[in-house]
Amino acid sequence: MPTLDWIGKAAVVNHHRKVPYRLLKCDRELSAGDADAGNLLVQGDNLLALKALLPYYAGKVKCIYIDPPYNTGNEGWAYNDNVNSPEIRQWIKQVVGREGEDLSRHDKWLCMMYPRLALLRDFLTQDGFIFVSLDDNEIASTKFVFDELFGQRNFVAQIVIEANRRGQTYKEISKNHEYVLCYSRSAKSALRKLDTDGEKLDRNDDWGAYSARELRNRNPKFNRNNRPNLFYPIYIDPHPATPEGHHRILLHRTDNAVETLPLNSSGHESCWRWGNPKLIEEAQKGLQVVYASKTRSGEWRVFEKYRKETITPKSLWTETQFISEQGTSLLRQMGLGERFQFPKPTALIQRVIQIATDKDSLILDSFAGSGTTAHAVLAQNKADGGTRRFITVEMDEAICRDVTSQRIRKAIEGYGEGDKATPGLGGGFRFCKLGAALFDEAGNIGSEVKFSDLAAHVFFTETGSPIPKRADGKTPLLGVHQGKAVYLLFNGVLGDRRPAGGNVLTHEVAGHLPPHPDGHGARVVYGEACRLGPKSLEQYGITFRQIPFELKVD
Repeated sequence: MPTLDWIGKAAVVNHHRKVPYRLLKCDRELSAGDADAGNLLVQGDNLLALKALLPYYAGKVKCIYIDPPYNTGNEGWAYNDNVNSPEIRQWIKQVVGREGEDLSRHDKWLCMMYPRLALLRDFLTQDGFIFVSLDDNEIASTKFVFDELFGQRNFVAQIVIEANRRGQTYKEISKNHEYVLCYSRSAKSALRKLDTDGEKLDRNDDWGAYSARELRNRNPKFNRNNRPNLFYPIYIDPHPATPEGHHRILLHRTDNAVETLPLNSSGHESCWRWGNPKLIEEAQKGLQVVYASKTRSGEWRVFEKYRKETITPKSLWTETQFISEQGTSLLRQMGLGERFQFPKPTALIQRVIQIATDKDSLILDSFAGSGTTAHAVLAQNKADGGTRRFITVEMDEAICRDVTSQRIRKAIEGYGEGDKATPGLGGGFRFCKLGAALFDEAGNIGSEVKFSDLAAHVFFTETGSPIPKRADGKTPLLGVHQGKAVYLLFNGVLGDRRPAGGNVLTHEVAGHLPPHPDGHGARVVYGEACRLGPKSLEQYGITFRQIPFELKVD
């Protein structure tokens, strides 16, 4: 498989593994609505924030949508689009080193994106999807990176969005499109059909609405030679069964039956879309599914009554609701238009949510910007009664506080006055900031770390999965994963009875550990020290891991 190389790649390929785990601190004053709705807005560097969130949400996100800077070379935008912000320059200097001095803006962009995409992949469920908005500046290189991280086989589509009807007329070719690149996590992923609300079903009969689809396959390359099972005669009752001139399909040939073959308008052979067994099965239902009719020129045509109110998403999205100006207009209506430029249209991300999520899915956006993804999740929940949740991350402190959080708050509570008032969508979110690192530079557990913080990290380290539920500090048993029970001795937590020993595994402590929930199975205990020998550990069925030395810090 072809791969992409750039200056600095070697320094960033595994950088996401070295990013320290950090605590998340919630700010009640900046939160809004129902704090227990399960939605998060995190302010901080998205690389650090993603690593902090990983122990809680790895493998749980059904859909990721990101709108990273397009790397246009524009440094005057609120979001520096030349990958030249002070934060990125400092980060590249630390991670890439002297080699970073020779980076082009494209090298910098790839250095910035690669570790973030590598982390994002770990959040997806096995049937999840990731979507990323881009333009011509980085679409080609990004596809190479996605092929490397997600696999070429998981490429789904490069969707073209008509973002600007007028186009950029100052260029030699007036460009009016952008892209949304889509990859799946695995072969288990499947996009949903789009609901048409019946608008494509323009006819009615005794069984409901339908549209007529000719049964002949219109692919000009198909015929009796390469699709022999789809080339056969269909027999038609010549007497019309309805006033509209619909004729029944006969199950076999009769003396007065009309025989028709799959021929195109020029009389050349093609084939049917169904094999003969399926035709017979559907024809047994009378006129409910399939019928024949005669054209004005006297030719016979066979039709399927198509009743599905869904359509397959297409790769070209040209609807007015997806034009970039729609996002700008909405932000103005919310009183935030002067604070943020070029927000994505809410409808664009709602479309992504419609085709890529279930009603209870978790959606992640690590380039939150004005908060369009969060707004879209709330809007889609309102539209279909869903309970989807969002996690959004915004790096810029001022934008996060003054734009992102305010927009989500307004979407929840409502905005505008009088005739122009827009009712709230309901819901709520917690506003969080990045806290201290879980471990200090010497590898010791930070002084601010609580039992619940360390518990989430311990369980994730041991199992590779998020902790089943937030540890409340009442028991050292954190949970069970694939038959393995995980325990943590920290801050003296040992349930109601706390024998001497603190965070050290002794005979007395081992005897008071909660039993394995399944009655038997492997038990792994994390603690500061162990006073038991190998034979005693074997008798208790315990594997001991010492903190912090046997606890992964990267």
